[in-house]
Order: sequence, then structure tokens, then C-alpha cells
Amino acid sequence: MLAQLEGWVLDLGASLWIYPAMYVFATIDGFFPPIPSESVVITLTVLAHSEGEPWLPGVLALAIAGAWTGDQIAYQIGRAVGTERFAFLRSARGRKAVDWARHALEHRGASFILAARYVPIGRVAVNMTAGAVGYPRHRFMLYSGIAAVTWGIYSMLIGLAAASWLGHNTLLAMAVGVVAGILLGVLVDQVVQRVAGPPKAEPVPADEDEDDEADAEPTSRAA
Repeated sequence: MLAQLEGWVLDLGASLWIYPAMYVFATIDGFFPPIPSESVVITLTVLAHSEGEPWLPGVLALAIAGAWTGDQIAYQIGRAVGTERFAFLRSARGRKAVDWARHALEHRGASFILAARYVPIGRVAVNMTAGAVGYPRHRFMLYSGIAAVTWGIYSMLIGLAAASWLGHNTLLAMAVGVVAGILLGVLVDQVVQRVAGPPKAEPVPADEDEDDEADAEPTSRAA
């Protein structure tokens, strides 16, 4: 898959089509993450550093715009249909991500919308869950916009670091940059989940306990 990504970027890197493709890829990745779009940003950054094309400000702007658009689509999907209709969110990992997202939004909504953007499945879970639980749309739009900007800059910086270190070998720099981006995403995922803590079970209200005891009492007397 990594080799296919590198080949695709090398084929389109000097074409104007790379800019709308970057936008579409980042948008789709906002609600369906087959390949993290940060990998495309990193790869294009390495290519631009070594070959002079594509134009980096254009790549960054369209990556940010696509990421924000994708996040809004994910929010709307969650608002309209919830999270249970998607196979990748019904898996064990997906359910864990949704539970974590629900818990995080209840306790630290802003910070976790920002942090989740760096975790491919985590961001989809958080964004869809935000829509499903009715998190205020205007807040979500603001926080996801800030997250998209920081995410785009972060992805590009990884690409620039890889290109500076391995500029003599473009393909190796691409591979190292993508792997570094994935590993950093996993690290962010672990840190965020530790800070958020596990989802807590809802406590049973006292009056429900009393009702249960009252219902059980006649049965015991009858016995």
C-alpha cells in the first residue's frame, strides 16, 4: 500500500490534478479512513522539497480545507444515522473508539476534538459521536477548524524533517516520513486515551434501587 501511495504521488506530483486530489482525499479521510491523509501530505511535502513540485502552500491549504470538510461530513452522518451502521465502528476497536469518544466529549470536548484529528479512526469516532450526541455544531466547526490547521502544519513538518534528513533519496524519505507520521499518530492515540481515561459506567440512581427492592419484597414475603 505504501508503494502504491508513493507511485500515485510521483505520477500526479507535477500535475495540477494533485491539488483537487489532495482536497478530495483529505475530505474522504474525515469520515472513512482507508489510508490516513496525513501520509499523502507528508509524501507530497517530501516530493516538493526534492523536486520543487507541487506547490507546498497549495497542498497545505487544500489539505486543511479537505480535513475540515470531512470532519463536518462525519459530524452530519453521526447526527443523521448514529455510529452503529458502519462496520469499522462496530468492530471491537471501533466500539472502543466510540465509547472513548463519547466519554471524552462529555468531559473535555474541545481538547479531544483537537487531539483526535491526529488519530485516523479516533477522529472519525469523535466526529460522528459528536453529531450523534448533539454536541453544539458551532463549537464543533470552530474546534475542528483549529484542529485541521494544526494537523496540516504538523503533517507538513514531518515531511520536511524526513526530506531534510534523507533528501538524497526521495522514496526513502517518503517511506520514513509516512511511517513516522503513523507512529506519532499511534503515540498521540495512547496519550489521549490515558488522559481521557476509560469510559465510566453510568451509576444506577438511588430511587431505582429502592424501586427494585420494593418490587422484590412482596415476592420474598409470598415465598
